[in-house]
Amino acid sequence: MCSHEGPRWGCGRCAPSSMLLLIQLLSAAPFGLLGEETRQVSLEVIPDWRDPSPNLLHIRAVGSNSTLHYVWSSMGPPAVLLVATNTPHSTLTVNWSRLLSPEPDGGLTVLPKNSIQFSSALVFTRLFEFDSANTSEASAKPPGKPYPPYSLAEFSWNNITDSLDLATLSATFRGRPIQDPAGAFANGSLAFRVQAFTRSSRPAQAPRLLHSADTCQLEVALFGAYPRGNRSLFGLEVATLGQAPDCPSVQEQRSIDDEYAPAVFKLDQLLWGSLPSGFMQWRPVAFAQRQRGRESSLPCQASPLRPTLAYLLPQSPIVRAFFGPQTDFCAFNLTFGAPTGPGYWDEYYLSWSMLLGVGTPPVDALSPLILGIMAVALGAPGLMLLAGGIFLLLWHKQCSQYQPIN
Repeated sequence: MCSHEGPRWGCGRCAPSSMLLLIQLLSAAPFGLLGEETRQVSLEVIPDWRDPSPNLLHIRAVGSNSTLHYVWSSMGPPAVLLVATNTPHSTLTVNWSRLLSPEPDGGLTVLPKNSIQFSSALVFTRLFEFDSANTSEASAKPPGKPYPPYSLAEFSWNNITDSLDLATLSATFRGRPIQDPAGAFANGSLAFRVQAFTRSSRPAQAPRLLHSADTCQLEVALFGAYPRGNRSLFGLEVATLGQAPDCPSVQEQRSIDDEYAPAVFKLDQLLWGSLPSGFMQWRPVAFAQRQRGRESSLPCQASPLRPTLAYLLPQSPIVRAFFGPQTDFCAFNLTFGAPTGPGYWDEYYLSWSMLLGVGTPPVDALSPLILGIMAVALGAPGLMLLAGGIFLLLWHKQCSQYQPIN
């Protein structure tokens, strides 16, 4: 992954003083919370009256002069379309006859077509499992002996209508393999919980990603499934549309502040183009307990994006329906956990979260605690200089008033 460094202050004549830097930090901090756009958000399960089994969830987030369309589906592998338009009046149309046909091209459209400013897709294709019992290095690739992967296109999914929650603007796709001869998922499932937002905020549970009205959150959770090894690690394959001849870029941001995700000082993001564009954002951490405390945190490693041919991936009907035949795809793997430390084997639970959105990705401002520490650290030298100056001034004044004795 690419590293990303912010600007550095120089040490020459143009470098600001510690007091000036402190003032800039304090004055800039509140403005990170201002000017956040709000949107009118609606969630709709679009039914096919002839067959209610296909799951198609449409999230429509309307702003003053734009609309974001998120179309989630578990037809084929779980997938999402992200479409941004420059009008608050754009609409999604579904042609079920085409969408359910072997060639679904044209089954999904956003109108008017000339209002589309950005569009892309993510497809979650396979669930990996590795036996890390004989692997000692956390950075080993692969992280252990691979078991045959689970194809998510061959999962059976719940009716999304049953989990639709308009109060929290969320819905959950929950599935298990259609063919499960070993009974690994007899008491378990893989869940994709989707949530939209009307304004900027932060969830109460880790990793507490800062979201805005321009984002949608996905939480992936595996629970109750029996692993095929004593110390199994799991991973997820994610595919997206490529930008021939290149793949989207992945950037890594570092921070000195870990208040919202203890011991996690990184933030990864996939960018489909130069900003403002679409993005996927996540912290490189997963959790092995529902409480998501620091003691249950797991490292999340992402492989570099690699070009891949469409025929090597399970076909997503909604991606084919909107974009037509595509040959340029890129894929990468996310691996959760390490051979040592906490793991899925503790409670048969694993969760990981990400944001999907358009525009400039949300950026964490420095927390009040860190600002206070910096104020003390940067302000103390200035106060010492001020106190020293006052002392010298008083001492010089006292010496000037000395009268010699004749």
